Amino acid sequence: MILRRCFALLLCTFLALSGWAQSPADLKPVTDRLAASVFTGPSMSTLRELTDGYGGRVTGSPAHNRAAEWAAAKFRSYGISDVKLESFTIPAGWQRVSASGSIMSPLPRPLYIASLGWSPSTSSSGVHGSVVVVSDISPAGLKEAEKWRGKIVYLDTTKVFALGFAKALVQLDGAWPAFQKAGVIGVIMPDRDKNDVLNAHDMLWGAKMLPLPAAGIGMEDGKLIQRLLDQGPVTVQFSLENKVAGPTEVHNVVAQIRGSDRPEEWILIGAHLDSWDFGTGAEDNGTGSVSVLEVARAFSSLGKPPRRSVRFALWGGEEQGLLGSYAYTQSHKDELSHCVAVLNTDNGAGHPKGWKVEGRKDLKAAMQPWSDNLLKDIGGGDLSMETTFDTDHGPFMLYGIPSLDLWVDLTKYFELHHKAGDTFDKVDVVDFKAGTAIVAVTAYAAAQSDVPIAPHIDHAAVGEILKDAKLDELLEHIGMWKP
Repeated sequence: MILRRCFALLLCTFLALSGWAQSPADLKPVTDRLAASVFTGPSMSTLRELTDGYGGRVTGSPAHNRAAEWAAAKFRSYGISDVKLESFTIPAGWQRVSASGSIMSPLPRPLYIASLGWSPSTSSSGVHGSVVVVSDISPAGLKEAEKWRGKIVYLDTTKVFALGFAKALVQLDGAWPAFQKAGVIGVIMPDRDKNDVLNAHDMLWGAKMLPLPAAGIGMEDGKLIQRLLDQGPVTVQFSLENKVAGPTEVHNVVAQIRGSDRPEEWILIGAHLDSWDFGTGAEDNGTGSVSVLEVARAFSSLGKPPRRSVRFALWGGEEQGLLGSYAYTQSHKDELSHCVAVLNTDNGAGHPKGWKVEGRKDLKAAMQPWSDNLLKDIGGGDLSMETTFDTDHGPFMLYGIPSLDLWVDLTKYFELHHKAGDTFDKVDVVDFKAGTAIVAVTAYAAAQSDVPIAPHIDHAAVGEILKDAKLDELLEHIGMWKP
């Protein structure tokens, strides 16, 4: 309620400004103008246009391609002429078509089931076999794989992921080829949510095809199968149909407003445009994508660009492993030394808190005056030292670039995340606009301030942050990081 009153007060008291901020002490008049532009802007109608108009946007799919073209046109409609579709290639294109399955014995019963992302189709007759529970996919556990020939593996994810997400992903990379070599005919794995609610996801990093058909089943269905196995053999059948393509071109959408005084220096504001396909990708990550578009519109409306150049990026391939943002760091590697800051938004439109500074004490100290004097009044004055690599700030963080990830309340986020319920009607208007205003204000401060917000840190310092956050092993395994 307090935050809503602050917004109302800001809207009521905002006055047109004729001056331009030329130093940190003068930033607030223009940042207030930006915030007011966001609060009164068309972000909700833009979000509805994206989610209801294009639906789920699986990387490389026709829906994702159309959404990228739409986003490029939006940037141009704001008067930004420097807009590009920058392409990268994923190993395989994939689209879901249909899935069905059932327990055959000892209790005939249909399953709540969906294909895992980047799973191949089954034959038209599906797969049919007895179930074996696999809970240890370490090299030692996989020595038992020859016993699973002709069977359907039930992957006990509760135990597989007990060692942590990063270690489980590393082990899974070895498990899939072991399953295939052993003659496993299919894999099922239980979901994590009650009431047989299914989450869309894949199980390999990098948009690579799984070597054999694999599906997620409802939590309660999985528990039933395990109880039945306590009494004797269980047989299951399932059929999957998916559209699969070879190497597929995917587009990042990148727009730029050239800086007025220091155009060779730049900040980047990013979010991923791709989504999963059960819902329409509203919270993950339509709100982030539209925030980037809305900040671009608000910046363009100022009439005069800030000192530094501002790049706006909508990434592809985030859901398959930050593929679009990583590709951008590789193709623009020679100019990353000129990147002053990266701001990312990909946590939905929960009640805003501020920014995650990704384990950097120096960045937190540098951000504190902006948080206290520019962001606190619009609900974004907090700073988190949490280090994450779960979205598109990550590849930039590896180069020592000051990287900020928008920090919001996630209490309700995972009720929607990757589910059929991730739709436009779930978005809170005030929280969404507040988060966008925080991005706009912070971005302007970073682009306009006399000195960069914080320096780049060296490779060793990045390594210490990754090690402390227990991210180093995973990033080494997937080839994004070398100590």
